[in-house]
Amino acid sequence: MAKDITDSGPPPEASLKPNAIGFVDALVIGLNATSPAYSVAAVIGPIVALVGIYAPGVMLASFVPMLLIASAFYYLNKVDQDCGTTFSWVTRAMGPWAGWLGGWAIAMTGVLVVGSLADVAVTFFLLAVGLDSWADNDVVRQVLTVLLILVMTAVCVIGTEVSAKVQNVLILAQVVCLLAFAVVALYRVYAGTGTLDAIDPEFGWLDPFGAGGASLTASLLLGVFIYWGWESAVNLTEEVEDSATAPGRAAVWSTVLLLVTYLAVAFAVVGYAGTDYLAENAAEEEFIFALLAEEAMGGWDWVVLLAVSTSALASTQTTIIPASRTGLSMARRHALPAHFGRIHPRFRTPDVSTWWVAGIAIAWYLVLYHVSENALFDSLTALSLLIAFYYALTGLACAVYYRRQLTRSVRNFFLIGLGPLIGAGLLAWLLVESVADMSDPDNSYSGVSWFGLGPPLVIGIGIIVAGVVLMVVWRLMAPAFWSEHPSVVDPDLVDGKES
Repeated sequence: MAKDITDSGPPPEASLKPNAIGFVDALVIGLNATSPAYSVAAVIGPIVALVGIYAPGVMLASFVPMLLIASAFYYLNKVDQDCGTTFSWVTRAMGPWAGWLGGWAIAMTGVLVVGSLADVAVTFFLLAVGLDSWADNDVVRQVLTVLLILVMTAVCVIGTEVSAKVQNVLILAQVVCLLAFAVVALYRVYAGTGTLDAIDPEFGWLDPFGAGGASLTASLLLGVFIYWGWESAVNLTEEVEDSATAPGRAAVWSTVLLLVTYLAVAFAVVGYAGTDYLAENAAEEEFIFALLAEEAMGGWDWVVLLAVSTSALASTQTTIIPASRTGLSMARRHALPAHFGRIHPRFRTPDVSTWWVAGIAIAWYLVLYHVSENALFDSLTALSLLIAFYYALTGLACAVYYRRQLTRSVRNFFLIGLGPLIGAGLLAWLLVESVADMSDPDNSYSGVSWFGLGPPLVIGIGIIVAGVVLMVVWRLMAPAFWSEHPSVVDPDLVDGKES
């Protein structure tokens, strides 16, 4: 079967290293990319402040759109193993303009979050080893953060196998620490030896509608954030064994394992601390674990601090992967300058795009931190806009690309068509709600008005506008990519056949 010119990738010696890692490695990378310990620490307090004991239910409800979008990733990867994922798939299904914006959104999420993740990793490690004065020193922390980003970027460049080995160690340390905390906290709840206003856990806490109203909407926005990042496993599709199915399965299973982890920790935290304590300390965000660890584990509080540190450290590395692979894919399709598509001849990784992501992320971190630490937090809040946008776009692209196959079976209709569309619809609704929420400056960390709007919304709009401008400029300079036309899935690939 003949392929169009856009399908002809680089020559073998200039391609990513095939079969570099296996399914388990991809699964671990997908888990670590979400930074589970850091994520749940950052949102548990604010969610409890909104919905009280129903925080586990919100985490359960937030899981639903993630699972539906993960299904879209699985089926799209099955027919197109391109490391650009959303960029490549949306381009094929909906055309180059939508595809380019999807790729831009993914690349910018890495830029927005890498510096903050590295900062958290450094801060919590310093606290874990008793160097509190270093953690409180802005200059020391920023220098260590930049050094950490450079080190983790170098690991990404040196090779996917090395990255996977590092990630395996970090996920083990993270999960062991988290489970140790959950077990100790729940034991003290049932033994009646807790130091706070403990509550016996109940299955009724899993009801996401228990609080209802606007509180549910706001908490779901937070809940979606803690699942973001699992698709890093799919960005490695060209480097994973059994690339047509293993990366997609890793993405789906990572969301399931994340759900189990989050529910266990949420029950432990709410049960041990009670809702009043968590609501009162909601502003502490990820530092709520530092407070709770000291309460629940006494002199062993370093265990939980280390969990958050390793979580953020792992995610610092894995968050670079989607952005760098997307840059590589875009350059191969002539949607970005060719040098972003360079692959290191020895390590077989996209070294140029990887270092570019790191460099821009470092600059973003340092500039915003010097504007104010709150401005840096506001940029993280803007993440939800980009996440909801490209996830929803992917769900829609799945149904559109497979549209002629949806009536072939019940499975196709529900798992490839209706499910991803529902997931996309839910995320689009959350996107609209996010815009409404962020328009109010009082809802930002800074609490100031930028052009009459909240800083997170201005940052989000600014990123999209910058993307549109760059897209138009590149369209005028290199029009080749924009000659691609939307298509439908090749029927021969739907059942896993070779083309």
